[in-house]
Amino acid sequence: MKRLSIIGAGNMGSAIASLFLLHGWQARLIDPSEQARLSSRRKVLGAQAGGSEDDSRISWHASLAAAHDAELVIEAAPENLELKTEIFRQLEDICSPQTILASNTSGIPINMLAQALSRPERFIGAHFFTPADIIPLVEIVPSLLTAPETGEYMLAVLRGTGKLPVLLKQDIPGFIANRLQHALAREAMSLLEKGVASARDIDTVAKWSLGVRLALTGPLEQRDINGLDIHHAIAGYLYENLESSRQPLRILAEKVEQGRLGVKSGHGFYDWDQPEQRRSLRRKDAALRRLVSLLRESETEGHAEQ
Repeated sequence: MKRLSIIGAGNMGSAIASLFLLHGWQARLIDPSEQARLSSRRKVLGAQAGGSEDDSRISWHASLAAAHDAELVIEAAPENLELKTEIFRQLEDICSPQTILASNTSGIPINMLAQALSRPERFIGAHFFTPADIIPLVEIVPSLLTAPETGEYMLAVLRGTGKLPVLLKQDIPGFIANRLQHALAREAMSLLEKGVASARDIDTVAKWSLGVRLALTGPLEQRDINGLDIHHAIAGYLYENLESSRQPLRILAEKVEQGRLGVKSGHGFYDWDQPEQRRSLRRKDAALRRLVSLLRESETEGHAEQ
């Protein structure tokens, strides 16, 4: 049985463990927090069909030493450069020289993390998306020092778990998805700040126009469908009116200062203490699973017709 160790037993680490368990791997979740380990245990065993308290494929540990015999280690610790660097330095002492080390960071440059390692050729970025056991895409980001075979290994492993990995050619801040996501979110917050529409109406526009289309066609593909001449003409007068702030917008900064952090605090752009909002969260994961299944079926049928 192939052995995976995951550093960090939060929502992301637990979801990654669930994914790999479903595809025949043994998983060890490592976190110094006992509370995090207990919470993770409930999540992972609850997500496994037929899972039980004595499932030998999964275990929880406090010490990094538990990763000593892993074939692959995925770090899913908080977004802190010093913390991640120290974790990988210790892992290099603990793990075999053949172990592949991967970071799930969504923002820290992979090149910066690689420079601190003695075996950077076996280190790579593997950016999963929440919920990691549902969203198919993973961004694979090599550093300048990553060996080509490390990238090939990660592509093969992730495809074996049913993922759709994309190998980036450059380590760029935010990679691809977060750059696209932040551009859209910045414009949405700017529209809200200017009083153009309510948060719910702005989200409704995004979900039922762009969102529906983006499930089947990417932004560049859609530009081809619409016509590049039309896009060029609109861009000529629209770009100068789009939000271009180089700092987080005031509306976002104020929310953070007030402790209105979203679901985790009960309030953000929405009131998440409302029972209906809480119920909507539970429905979303189930709906995402159905959507991913339908999209995969559609893609399979498309390949069969070619």
